[in-house]
Amino acid sequence: MEMLRRLQAERPVVFWLVLLVGFWVAFRLLIFVAELILGPFGLPGWAPLALVLVGLVVVARRQNSR
Repeated sequence: MEMLRRLQAERPVVFWLVLLVGFWVAFRLLIFVAELILGPFGLPGWAPLALVLVGLVVVARRQNSR
């Protein structure tokens, strides 16, 4: 954690780039897992994206209610 704080202070552009790539990779991984789970059901192609977005909204609401 200290390394990230130092990177943010010393090289903010690199920090934000690493953060952006990390979020993108995590989102793609979530989509991949949702496709694996929903694939056998023959749902439309947008169903994994909808599942991930609904999951993110539920998590955000639970965090906000605390």
